[in-house]
Amino acid sequence: MATDLTHPIETGMQTYPGDPDVTVRDYASHEADGYRVSAVELGSHTGTHIDAPAHVLPDGKILEAYDIDQFVFDAVRVDCRDLGPREPVPPERVPDEEADCLVLWTGWDDHWGTDRYLDHPYLSPAAAAVCVERGLAVASDTLNPDPTPTEAASADEPDGLPAHQTLLDADCLIIENLTGLDAVTDRFELRAYPLALGGDGAPIRAVGVV
Repeated sequence: MATDLTHPIETGMQTYPGDPDVTVRDYASHEADGYRVSAVELGSHTGTHIDAPAHVLPDGKILEAYDIDQFVFDAVRVDCRDLGPREPVPPERVPDEEADCLVLWTGWDDHWGTDRYLDHPYLSPAAAAVCVERGLAVASDTLNPDPTPTEAASADEPDGLPAHQTLLDADCLIIENLTGLDAVTDRFELRAYPLALGGDGAPIRAVGVV
């Protein structure tokens, strides 16, 4: 069974603070032109998307450097729905299982499109290091594996993008803004094929196969 785990791309959708706004508009119509075309403007990290190392590393690999089969993951879902706003995922949550990708199921997709979505749980630096040790990509139903800057940030949170840096420096890809993880099981196949932009990141159609 296949399940779509992707937020739709639409005008005004939520993005990381400071990223380009998203616009989808009619460009040609059946009535005026005899066919329909939409014009789409968005950033490379819009919606449900994948990060390449080049996102945070000046000499990092771009998406074009990966074979297409490297975007299919043997995924293990970890239930983190007990975590509160801006609470770190501890290293003990990273399972010692044979897998390609750790999927953090926080339930934070329920807050998609709201200010609360920015105050999501995040991957602690220690947990990111364990993921690297075990060769795990990281996917989540949050905006970011690192804390997203808001007025609710506390002084003891890590600065910058330490989880991004740790994971991507080790060639562990990052998938953000999944949705609907309640529809898959604790072990599933995650298909995360990016648009052929070839650069620092790209929107994906994320599909979970049980």
